[in-house]
Amino acid sequence: MKTSKNIKISLLGLIIFLIGINSESNTIKSQQTITYTLEEVIKLAQDQSPDALIAKHTFRRSYWGFRSFKAQYLPGIRLNATLPNINRSINAVQGQDGTSVYTSQSFTDYSVDLSINQKVGLTGGEFFISSGIRRLDNFLPDTSTTSYLSNMINIGFSQPLFQYNAYKWDKIIEPMKYDVARRKYIETNETVALTALNHFFTLLLAQVELEIAKKNESNYDTLFRIAKGRYTLGKIAENELLQLELNLLKAQASVEVSQLDYENKLFTFKSYLRLKTNDEIVLVPPTNIEHFDVPVQTAIDQAKENTSSGLEFQRRLLDAESNLDQAKKNGRLDADIYAMFGLTQSSDNIPDSYKNPLDEERVSIGITVPILDWGEAKGRIKMAESSLELVQTAVEQEKIDFEQNIFIEVMQFNMQKKQLYIAAKSDTVAQKRFDVTQKRYMIGKVNDVLELNNAQIDNDNSKKGYYSSLMNYWQSYYNLRQLTLYDFKRNTPITFDVDELLR
Repeated sequence: MKTSKNIKISLLGLIIFLIGINSESNTIKSQQTITYTLEEVIKLAQDQSPDALIAKHTFRRSYWGFRSFKAQYLPGIRLNATLPNINRSINAVQGQDGTSVYTSQSFTDYSVDLSINQKVGLTGGEFFISSGIRRLDNFLPDTSTTSYLSNMINIGFSQPLFQYNAYKWDKIIEPMKYDVARRKYIETNETVALTALNHFFTLLLAQVELEIAKKNESNYDTLFRIAKGRYTLGKIAENELLQLELNLLKAQASVEVSQLDYENKLFTFKSYLRLKTNDEIVLVPPTNIEHFDVPVQTAIDQAKENTSSGLEFQRRLLDAESNLDQAKKNGRLDADIYAMFGLTQSSDNIPDSYKNPLDEERVSIGITVPILDWGEAKGRIKMAESSLELVQTAVEQEKIDFEQNIFIEVMQFNMQKKQLYIAAKSDTVAQKRFDVTQKRYMIGKVNDVLELNNAQIDNDNSKKGYYSSLMNYWQSYYNLRQLTLYDFKRNTPITFDVDELLR
């Protein structure tokens, strides 16, 4: 019985072991390696990162706001109707002799009006055409009557003469605001590209450091094994063996630290790109670089032409000028003109109410003249003038700073070519030096462990320095793109398809 029980336990353990192996095998098979280039990471970020989605919705709101503004200047068709207005009450009615008596009234009023209104942005007035009909049913104690009043056509125009014309300024400023929103969307897209680039190189550097740590661990493990054999033969001192063992322990610790750092950077990378995958991610360094120099004046001209900052300078000045115009005209001499011509007729039936129409004309002119305001209007004007001067001074200084910033960024980008060349050359030389030193040590021609350590440290630092220089190059390039909204590789402004974004 005991033997049978042991056999059952052994079989159960074997089954569990085989299931574990099969599960692990399936996990390994299901996990794949996905490689990403810098361009692919930037494209992903601009399509699905949180910053990109916020930018899209912000631009859409600006787009529809601008569409609503433009709709205000299109002819508006409006239908107004009262179906019906029932009134049964006692009201004061004035007789022919001038006396008023309370009289019981009972009637129902119907009306339908169709009107077309058109704003005139140049003058700030409004033009309108309307047509309508009304019906009045009077309910008397003994009988009831019905009458119709037709307004066949009314053509009119209302115009303020000396008032602040908001429509004129809005027709200049609102399209500029929309253009600023469009350019800011592109700038935000370039900011997203920069953020994605930083996440890419942060993870790439962590990936490189992990590879370096694993390589160092392997190298020092090999060297330590060789050293133990030499120590046994009495060819090296104990302190040299201990130094190599210490280096191995440090390399093993470095692998664990680098692995943890890599996992942390990988989580941040996947979170920003909203990647929902457990596959292994490997980044491909963007080493295929086309070096070119950017002329400073070209960059400044393109920045003025393409960026929101260049347009914001103009918009802020226009806002200040608009506020000054409003301060000068509000609270001063004011006049309004209203003119209307129409054809109307009344009858007890609809067909007759459209026969032999009568003219209807209305003209009114209203004037408001402030006599004494204790300097209120003058104070508003002076404040607006000061605000305009303040904006002009600020804009002038900001233009100088703007051009200086472009100049510095262009200089930094143009020097990256040489910096990257030096870093790549240093990496090659350091790697070669380490390989030579390591081989010489392994064959016994180098007995100083410190020389090997120095070669290894220089090699690691040079490799990290090369990738840091690579990161600086691409950061400088995308910074320049963001500041100018210009693609210097293709020699074309950076744009986007509005219709595609609105889908």
